[in-house]
Order: sequence, then C-alpha cells, then structure tokens
Amino acid sequence: MASLFTGKILIVNNKDCDELDTEHELRRRLENKVMLLYFGSGECPRCQEFSPVLKDFFVRLTDEFYVERASQLVLVYVSQDETEKKQEKFLKTMPKRWLSLPFQDEFKRELESMFVVCDMPVVVVLKPNGEVISGNAVEEIKCLGPACFKNWEEAADLINRNFLLAEDFDDMSLRSITDPIRRLKYKLDKKMKKEERENEEEDAMS
Repeated sequence: MASLFTGKILIVNNKDCDELDTEHELRRRLENKVMLLYFGSGECPRCQEFSPVLKDFFVRLTDEFYVERASQLVLVYVSQDETEKKQEKFLKTMPKRWLSLPFQDEFKRELESMFVVCDMPVVVVLKPNGEVISGNAVEEIKCLGPACFKNWEEAADLINRNFLLAEDFDDMSLRSITDPIRRLKYKLDKKMKKEERENEEEDAMS
C-alpha cells in the first residue's frame, strides 16, 4: 500500500507535524495494514456529523486505552477543505495517529478520480496491495462501529502481528514472531525438569 504514496509526503497529525517523506518511513507506517482514505471537510455538514464517529471508531481500534495492541489500521485524510487553515483547524480535533497529504498536493485530485469520489464524506477501505475492500464505508462504520474492522482484516489477509503470549505485551522488544514460541518451549522445558527433579527426590526418600 505504501506504493500508492511513493514519491509523496504524508504528514503525521502530531504537534510537530512530522513528515513521512522517505520510502522507508512510508513502508514502516503503511505496510501490512488496512488503509482508510477519508475524503472530508471540516465545514461540510455531513462530515461534521460523521467525523466524530470516525474519530471514535479509529481511537477504539488503535488507542492502547481500549486495546492491548493497536489494530493494523492506518488513516489518511484527503482534505476537501477550502483553505489550509481550515484543514489545520479540523485536524487539531482529530487523532494524532492520523496522516494527511499536504494541503497544496494535487495528488488529492488524482485520488478523487482514482476512487470516483463525487461527494462527502467518503471512506475508501484498501487492502495492503491496494485492492478496494469498500468504495465507501461511511454507513458501515456508522452502523457497525469497530466490529466492521474484523471483516476488513479478514478480507485484507493481513500478517498477524498479534501472535504474542499474554505476558509478552509487557516486553515489546521481542520483535521476532518466533520469540513467543521459543519462550513457551523454554518454560515447558523448565517445568518438565523441575517435575523430574521432584520425582527423583521423592524416589530417593521412599
């Protein structure tokens, strides 16, 4: 999915407005995730009604207050705002993990054409390979809430990053998918050796 934004800049919606402008940064942020492209505006009445719903939807799937680990989800805001100031004003009310295109970037028009965006709000849902899961998921998000992400996740055939033992959530330095298996094997071996020692001690006493 990072290929959609090759050569482009995405801005992180944080205090410093960090720019993702290298292939490495874009791949790290976008790969193996369901991508939402939100075509909206801070002043569109229907967007004003929907944006808080989308914000809550996104937060409940990505904020550690609600989930043990953030869902494999990324959102790019494709602004339909009239001015850069209006775009900035709107984004200040939205999650810091949202991304956006620079206001002056004409790539927004290409995306509108590519996904046949004729109205607002529109949320296009994409697989990591760029295939469209939903051309407009606004009603789905409003009706089902975070539950609809499970359907997208299955359709996207994501590589599951959540293959971790429960206690491993406290140790995020374990990056290898094989680490939980090795840790489990180590614990089982340790337990078996302990039981063998106890049995030997019992035999010696009898």
